[in-house]
Amino acid sequence: MQPRDPHEPHRTASTLELFFDLVFVVAISVASAQLHHALSAGDFVHGLTSYAMVFFAIWWAWMNFTWFATSFATDDWLYRVLTFVQMAGVLILAAGVPAAFEHGDFTIPVIGYIVMRIAMIAQWLRASRSDEPLRSVTRRYAAGIALVQLLWVGFLFVPAPFQIAAFVLFALLEVAVPVFAERRHQTPWHPHHITERYGLFTLIVLGESLLASANAIVGALEEVESLGPLIAIAVLTLVVTAALWWIYFWPPHHRAITSFGRSLRYGYTHYFVFAAAAAFSAGIEAEIDLLTHHSELSSTAASFTVTVPIAVFLLGVWWIAIRENADRVVNVVVPAGALLVLLDPVLPIPVALTAVILIGIVTVLVIRPPVTRPASELINGA
Repeated sequence: MQPRDPHEPHRTASTLELFFDLVFVVAISVASAQLHHALSAGDFVHGLTSYAMVFFAIWWAWMNFTWFATSFATDDWLYRVLTFVQMAGVLILAAGVPAAFEHGDFTIPVIGYIVMRIAMIAQWLRASRSDEPLRSVTRRYAAGIALVQLLWVGFLFVPAPFQIAAFVLFALLEVAVPVFAERRHQTPWHPHHITERYGLFTLIVLGESLLASANAIVGALEEVESLGPLIAIAVLTLVVTAALWWIYFWPPHHRAITSFGRSLRYGYTHYFVFAAAAAFSAGIEAEIDLLTHHSELSSTAASFTVTVPIAVFLLGVWWIAIRENADRVVNVVVPAGALLVLLDPVLPIPVALTAVILIGIVTVLVIRPPVTRPASELINGA
């Protein structure tokens, strides 16, 4: 398992990587559905904390595999089998998401996480047969993952009042593993390949949100008193999803990972980008529950369940990819647009104005293309 050439021409996502991504659709769909139920019941704190915890496991497992694959993907039989084992772990985790939300029982999600992490440790140990200095890096990865995984097993025995504090501590240790492993030497990564992988996963998350929202709208057709508000939500869903796609793919993402520090910022901020994109459908479903009288929320609170994820998505993408590739106008319009979206629920025409704001942002991006800056300037600005 020798490292891949970071300058390999025409490097694209493999069919195995695309197949790997599909199982995450299941986990994200289940997590988003549980968030929707919690929001409609008015259980914001428990719903959001459970969602953040579950989504961390989903995102971190995906990201670990993705960065490993850009460096060491061999596509031999053992690599494929270990990838399938990780996919099985994701499905096990997804099966335990409802119990985690409803009862705070993380037993099945932790078991699924163990399956994924054992396979990941095996991959890093295979890669450790490389020559120095990558041998040291890969062994530190394997040791770091194994140590933190033991802590996650201990998480099952943490009393409920201390679970959130323990989770935050263990999550910080997880995200510290790459910093520990690559502090002296870095594994090679292919900038076009890795950012293509993030882009494809963004498409999957946005597509899942669109599907979940569409299913909720179809299911509400016979329950609403008037089709007008439901049609408005359907139009909003399509416009917002299309605008988020347009905004995400406007900047050249490969220029955002020109150094190790910038790569960490890019990868870690995507937790909020992905989580927000998946939460968008939960907000749309909460709005539909309000229309069908199945919600404990006020109209303002229901609107916030839609606008907060959109604002988080906009600010996340602006911070990691747009900001350094845009002129002053764009760098004012995008964050200002995110803030206006946040204020939308308290205005006389809530939610509908969000679509207008996003169309305005997209219009500005069309008029003002990305600014090309020297690579050295991007590295120095990390």
